[in-house]
Amino acid sequence: MTLPDSNELAAELCRIARAAGDAIMAVYQGEIAVRAKADGTPVTDADEAAERIIVEALRTLAPEVPVIAEELAAAGRAPDIGEGPFWLVDPLDGTKEFIGRNGEFTVNIALIEDGRPVEGVVLAPAVPVTYFTRGGAAWMAANGGKARRIEVREPDADGLVAVVSRSHYSAETDDFLAGYTVKAERSAGSSLKFGLVACGEADLFPRLGRTMEWETAAGHAVVLAAGGSVRRLDGGDLTYGKPGFENPHFVVRGVD
Repeated sequence: MTLPDSNELAAELCRIARAAGDAIMAVYQGEIAVRAKADGTPVTDADEAAERIIVEALRTLAPEVPVIAEELAAAGRAPDIGEGPFWLVDPLDGTKEFIGRNGEFTVNIALIEDGRPVEGVVLAPAVPVTYFTRGGAAWMAANGGKARRIEVREPDADGLVAVVSRSHYSAETDDFLAGYTVKAERSAGSSLKFGLVACGEADLFPRLGRTMEWETAAGHAVVLAAGGSVRRLDGGDLTYGKPGFENPHFVVRGVD
């Protein structure tokens, strides 16, 4: 496999994500037609347009690296990933947020090596904000401004700031958080929750519900680069390339 170095790869992945984001926003600004996939989850023209842009670009960038993308996987067209690196793509994470027009949806692209997300970009085109990895560090660019390096933070002495899913409430999450001193709770959609931990605006994000690998990999890469962790409830690291690409429950932490 031949890929650009981390700096060049970051620039290319951000460019691809922006192109997908532009396609999403073109749909977002008009009438949104919603269809149901076989599993009952919603899909729109924006999901499909963004995925086409990303998959074509990644295949041009690295023809030998398999691409696992949400809509292709849903259609039964996921390639064999073998033993080498592969891409995980969620072209529109937070479709419910997109349909509800609250702006909290993202484009997610991640590179997986040895079961671990090593590079990633999370773009929220309506916010707008981008979280990405570059040179082993995590970065954030907001409102078209210059990118700045971000890191997780030490929790405050008086308690944690927890972030939870806006659209996927779980009583199990409340039970989990009851075991911590939580001074504030924020809700957010899509992979923005990973970004809030990575940039030091939150300390803890438990996800005690069903997720797929393409939904988490890019945010996971950013959190790791920012100094945080993403672990299963048993304490083991969340890994990728699992059968069916489905995740177990997990917890995102800044400083343990």
